[in-house]
Amino acid sequence: MDSLKTLKDVLEFAHEHYAQLPALSFVGEEPFTYSQFYEKVQEVSTYLKQQEIKKGDPVAILSESMPHWPIAYFAITTIGAVAVPILPDFHPNEVQHIIRHARCKMIFVSQTLLPKIEDVKFEHVRKIVQINNFQPLEDENSKDGIKEILDKGSKEFSKITKAALKIAQKSEETELTGDDLAAIIYTSGTTGNSKGVMLSHNNIVSNAQALLKVVHAVPSDRLLSVLPLSHAYESTVGMITPVIAGCSIHYFPKPPTPRLLVAALQKVKPTIMLIVPLIIEKIYKTRIAPELNKKLILRLMQKVPQLRRFVYKKAGQKLLQTFGGALHLMPIGGALLAPEVEKFLFEAQFPYAIGYGLTETAPIVAAMVPGMLKLHSTGPALPGIQIKIHNPDPKTGVGEIWVKGPNVMKGYYKDPERTADVLTEDGWFKTGDLGLLDEDGYLFIKGRIKNMILGPSGENIYPEQIEAILNEFDCVSESLVYDDHGKIVARVFLNYEELDRKFGINHLSETQVKEKTKELVETIRQKANEQLAAYSRISKIIEQTEPFEKTPTQKTKRYLYVNNG
Repeated sequence: MDSLKTLKDVLEFAHEHYAQLPALSFVGEEPFTYSQFYEKVQEVSTYLKQQEIKKGDPVAILSESMPHWPIAYFAITTIGAVAVPILPDFHPNEVQHIIRHARCKMIFVSQTLLPKIEDVKFEHVRKIVQINNFQPLEDENSKDGIKEILDKGSKEFSKITKAALKIAQKSEETELTGDDLAAIIYTSGTTGNSKGVMLSHNNIVSNAQALLKVVHAVPSDRLLSVLPLSHAYESTVGMITPVIAGCSIHYFPKPPTPRLLVAALQKVKPTIMLIVPLIIEKIYKTRIAPELNKKLILRLMQKVPQLRRFVYKKAGQKLLQTFGGALHLMPIGGALLAPEVEKFLFEAQFPYAIGYGLTETAPIVAAMVPGMLKLHSTGPALPGIQIKIHNPDPKTGVGEIWVKGPNVMKGYYKDPERTADVLTEDGWFKTGDLGLLDEDGYLFIKGRIKNMILGPSGENIYPEQIEAILNEFDCVSESLVYDDHGKIVARVFLNYEELDRKFGINHLSETQVKEKTKELVETIRQKANEQLAAYSRISKIIEQTEPFEKTPTQKTKRYLYVNNG
């Protein structure tokens, strides 16, 4: 398995070892086996060649996660073309900018996202293909494409596809190396500055293989996909890694509402499920914490460590049943996990895993799974990856996290200046994150350099740590902390359901609600400041009346709010 260098190697390995095992499906539907998956990729690859898509040509994928997504992705990359996944949540202007910036030669688009590019003229785009049925957009009734090749139950190639396959088989196979460009992933960061991250075949494949040395996924594992495949986290960890391991992956046929999610969890009974912190934090705040605190006896038991662990373990077993009852691994990534939620999962012996990574590192740098967990850490570096703390503070050991390894990107697309800013000549990637390593090599994240606030006497203040304290209050859903002319200011989005439960705000007048909210916010500020050093205390809290806008991994877009209050 370690010999895999390209995504073509990955596809052929899976076909050879897992041919008759289930690979991809919609929830509750008949899956494609790995053999069928392989065949579908070959068909779509042939079509790409018919359209004169060559090695190095960028091809966009604008779609929600579905079985067709991995088929398109592997079809593109195994012929040496470059996949350009576009996040479904991107604004149409951003979508169109990416297609133009990358000069995509073809676009695979889902029916629901078609309006984002409809009626837009792209001079360099040869074909727009609906990914739901792989039918060329401008030729809906024609049979010259690869229409219906993915229709459920279809085992026959169309005559034209068969003929095209024969032609393709006679042509020379594309020579691929691990260093060849596989994907350009445009990030939607918290700074509002989208960058095209260039990842090679070996960047992605080596990261998936390193992860398997820690995760130990097996062919009997079932994954339920709830995150966008166009993000590096879901793409590498939730697609490439399970394909190498021969797992089955299940996708939602439409956006997963809470009701659909509950039904799918019971149907699929996933053994592995990737989530972002916001999902588990919301479940904890709305379902678990109220149950733990509703009775006096339970509140008293939580003050005694041994009894608290007993209570948490019982609650953890209920939570496990909510997720289908078969879960043995829940990787949580994409942002920092709230400390109180992690403490609950840890003491409940819930099978969670924590990792740290960036799009630029394909993406996983460090990870830990049950049996090697250490509270508030993201674990040690994956095998073959190096982490060092650059210019650490002599007192705290905190400095910028630098990463080196086969997973580090080739650079930013068409942006040599920004590439030079973050990649050193000897191959280290400057993450822009602050952290420290303990004596066991476990990494602890402190926050982003750009977010760090300098205190009145030069102290380093990490907004993320203040936010973690604020978010522990029952009435706070989420928060954002920043410096405003030398003063620490926080914005908080309140949990209005909790406010109604506690104070009955739905039955109060608008004036009474304002008074109650003002009083509550001040109480939160005072209680939070009791837990903070004098130099990092909050001067003012502003009520945020709408949820903060998020990136696809549910990190707050800080730049939209800082200095706007």
